[in-house]
Amino acid sequence: MPCSAVVLVLLRNRNDGEGHGMRKARVFGQLLGVQGMVIGDVTIEADRDCDGEILVVAVRPDARSAGRCGTCRRRCPGYDSGAGTRRWRTVDTGTTRTFLEAAAPRVRCPEHGVLVAHVPWARPGAKCTYLLEDTCAWLAKNMAKNAVTEFLRLSWRTVAAIVTRVVADLTGRTDQLDGLRRIGIDEIAYRKGHRYLTCVVDHDTGRLVWAHEGRNKDTLTKFFDALGDTRSGLLTHVSADGAEWIHAVVRQQAPQAVICLDPFHVVMWCTKALDKVRRRTLEQAGDGDRNARWAVIKNPADLTPEQRGSLARIKTTNTALYRAYLLKEQLRAVFAIKGQRGRVLLAGWIAWARRSRLPEFVKLARTIVRFQQLIWNTLRHHVSNALSEATNTHIRALTKRAYGYRSPEALIAMAMLTRGGLTLDLPGRN
Repeated sequence: MPCSAVVLVLLRNRNDGEGHGMRKARVFGQLLGVQGMVIGDVTIEADRDCDGEILVVAVRPDARSAGRCGTCRRRCPGYDSGAGTRRWRTVDTGTTRTFLEAAAPRVRCPEHGVLVAHVPWARPGAKCTYLLEDTCAWLAKNMAKNAVTEFLRLSWRTVAAIVTRVVADLTGRTDQLDGLRRIGIDEIAYRKGHRYLTCVVDHDTGRLVWAHEGRNKDTLTKFFDALGDTRSGLLTHVSADGAEWIHAVVRQQAPQAVICLDPFHVVMWCTKALDKVRRRTLEQAGDGDRNARWAVIKNPADLTPEQRGSLARIKTTNTALYRAYLLKEQLRAVFAIKGQRGRVLLAGWIAWARRSRLPEFVKLARTIVRFQQLIWNTLRHHVSNALSEATNTHIRALTKRAYGYRSPEALIAMAMLTRGGLTLDLPGRN
């Protein structure tokens, strides 16, 4: 017998409690995973969306849950009957789609005004039950998009909306910005057309604590507005790349915090200058060695035998490019040594770059001098943007796994769910 038919037979005899420890209606209530709900009639109807049937369970809140505000859960006087009955999608019963059906009266809350009364089985404004939404969010956190939508028979837009609601519910229970001392700030392009997110990571816990669309002073100021003056004054270290808009806002909002320039970005500047030297010198010499680019850019320990041979040829035939390569390696050594010795080596690097007769490195030396104090902070406090870069890599993977997101809010919700340290278990699992 199909599962839906078995459930229907059980519920039609729900008042027959002889020989059993509980009524059959209570058994089905336990299956739905909801407290504070009274089960009424159960029917099977034709599915209007596709061929098949759906299971519709008529329910109502019990006396303790009825007549409460959907936001603050305060008991309130009734206002009207609302728009009639509503249906909420819940987890499938076997292979049959299942819905809960109940009246949706409105109440008048002294604080929140007129709104739909609270129901114990769903979040305010949701079209799905807690059980289905929590299951969907857990699956979206751990599975690919196609698998989630196929398994739950939901559209990806519905899944994104569910994740947004679940994350808002979870983050409302705790203050994500509490206890911040050392943070990393970075931006990431989430879509074509210069669409960016600004992300803030806690260095002490590794959590993504805040994200917002945009990458400018106004966007970052919103973070400090949410943080507040008191907690902004408790920040001790802020890591960032060379974006001046980040430095300016941090100096204004948290002047006591030490700004540390990310070593990866500094070395990346040097690598770009090196590549410009390579293209210029090899074009002048007419050399088309395909291994030359990777020979000078890769770390020495990662070179293949062919690339080592190419580097040896560059040493003897292209002294300008080999000089640029040595400058790149010395700058890497600055951040490997750190401390006071790193500062001394950095001063030597600046002097060498200035007299290197390489225009690209002379220009880079001026940039390094401009950010020298921030680099000194990095060498002293050993703070980098590695966690921020790891978070960016994770966000790119989320975007690729979902084939993109229609809104930045959906992507931020997914990133907070997976990188924000939020605890989400499958329903019924502890």
